Amino acid sequence: MNASIRQAFVALRFLIVMTVILGIAYPLAIFVIAQLAPNASGGSMLTNASGEVVGSSLIGQSFEGDKWFLPRPSAAGDGYDALASSGSNLAADNPALVEAVAERKATIAATDRVDLKSIPADAVTASGSGLDPHISPEYAQLQVQRVASARRLAPATVAMLVDEHTQQRFLGFIGEPRVNVLELNLALEQLT
Repeated sequence: MNASIRQAFVALRFLIVMTVILGIAYPLAIFVIAQLAPNASGGSMLTNASGEVVGSSLIGQSFEGDKWFLPRPSAAGDGYDALASSGSNLAADNPALVEAVAERKATIAATDRVDLKSIPADAVTASGSGLDPHISPEYAQLQVQRVASARRLAPATVAMLVDEHTQQRFLGFIGEPRVNVLELNLALEQLT
């Protein structure tokens, strides 16, 4: 048999073996692992007390009214539109961003009856994706009085709910403490 024909058969066998391993076995293994991982492959859907899916723990959503904890602003489409994920892409000194932040601060100060200096940055700026479902514990605590008053609950009860839903840094040092707004509002709904 000619050496070049033999090399062609070796190359063909190698191609078939690698196609089976990398094109079938590896993707199938990753699919199985993803299905076994808790809350990862199904979109991390959250349900209300009646079992109805109300959203994902990975994508923020809008809430309106004094009875709810409010999320951080979204720059994604009409608000938390996963198909339009984006930040504002405005520089920190851009007049449009400076004006938007000032307006948001004034609104929060009036709504929550707090000093402008106590409003954290995540309350007035969108995340990089515009879909962040979390707020800082400081922003959540800032809203406690308003939510407790609107729901006729003791502020200590609502503050305790915020503490219970505060997620600490991953492995103790990665990221920042955060509160998932949808999970907190679902717990608040069950409380009342």
